[in-house]
Amino acid sequence: MPKLSIDDLKKIREQTRSMINLREGSGRAKITVHLGTCGIASGAKEVLDELTKELKNREIKDVIIITSGCAGLCSREPMATVELLNSPPVKYVDLTKSKIKEILEKHILGGAIISEYALAIGNERIY
Repeated sequence: MPKLSIDDLKKIREQTRSMINLREGSGRAKITVHLGTCGIASGAKEVLDELTKELKNREIKDVIIITSGCAGLCSREPMATVELLNSPPVKYVDLTKSKIKEILEKHILGGAIISEYALAIGNERIY
């Protein structure tokens, strides 16, 4: 395994800072792309790659992308959950590369939920 360079360490530091910023309230959003087997088979990896590319191209550093396993709704994959500060999470379904770009533009950057792509708004609760 090659040794880490100073630039590698700086990149790791910036990624860690952005995750801490969101937890402390200074980040813009957290996006969870669901990458269970069903999601990957449905194109979730391509959705994740497109989102990552868009954030990099736009030099947006205060949005965190994380991945999770199956969300339990295989027929609605690819899925992503968008969480903005002080707003309920939104679970988006049946995603494509063009839909995730629109979600980035309108919801994450603009604050407007795209209801036609949303399955649920808010947290799941078990009583």
